[in-house]
Amino acid sequence: MPLPTALRGRLRLPAIVSPMFLASGPDLVVACCRAGLVGAFPALNQRTSEGYEAWLDEIEGRLDGASAPYGVNLIVHGSNKRLMADLEVTARRKVPLVITSLGAVKEVVDAVHAYGGLVFHDVINRRHAEKAAEAGVDGIIAVCAGAGGHGGTLSPFALVPEIRSFFSGTIVLAGAISSGEQIAAARLIGADLAYLGTRFVATKESMAAPGFKEMIVASKASDIVYTSAISGVNANFLRPSIVAAGLDPENLPAHTKLDMDGEAKVWKDIWSAGQGVGSIGDAPSAGDLCERLIAEYGAAKAAAAAL
Repeated sequence: MPLPTALRGRLRLPAIVSPMFLASGPDLVVACCRAGLVGAFPALNQRTSEGYEAWLDEIEGRLDGASAPYGVNLIVHGSNKRLMADLEVTARRKVPLVITSLGAVKEVVDAVHAYGGLVFHDVINRRHAEKAAEAGVDGIIAVCAGAGGHGGTLSPFALVPEIRSFFSGTIVLAGAISSGEQIAAARLIGADLAYLGTRFVATKESMAAPGFKEMIVASKASDIVYTSAISGVNANFLRPSIVAAGLDPENLPAHTKLDMDGEAKVWKDIWSAGQGVGSIGDAPSAGDLCERLIAEYGAAKAAAAAL
């Protein structure tokens, strides 16, 4: 599937740097877009809709026509009381790419399409992907096993082909992707773009706390705990951060529902990361990391051609 026109010819690497709660901000987005990757951030990383729009001002003022497009994540869930206000800002400012989570709503998709924007929606299973397709999204993000944040449990070898069987739009693969070789592997199994989050938490431009970045560099896949007990929705978290918060990872108290009003407090102290932490060994600048990924991807394509 060719990329949407808005992305075609504007990327140096078929990758999106995912919008990470409390970690993605203007510096990270701008560095990635200038390097030729889609940079994105959650609207809720700013405390108000006015603050969200101020970030749009800053990002747009620092990018130029040679930069890759940027994206914004909107949480489409009943507990997100800012959704409509943030959507109004998004539409008025004509944000190029909107990444929706926790609900595929046709009215949101239509509002973005009305000004010519793209909507990609993240899913963890076929049922969610079918709902997203019915809502008219342009792309589906297959959040597979090992992904940071609200990850799923399915293998990409299972989920990507199932989505492709009924969806002709763009497919983005998420889950433990940290290198250019893995981006090439995502393309080989049928994804159009790769989605990288945890790898970019450990960069200089990330807003994550220094201890969070250090923990990612020091951790291995076995340090990741998959649980719904932290925020009410299954997600992957760093075991050492759970312990540091005074909790027992093996006996976490029940948390029965998602509440966006309380999410910032929870995720500030208990840190989310994907199983790809084991292949992360440094915290470079985002620009340097992008160049490394681009070089690795080129070498991987050449190697794949020789198979």
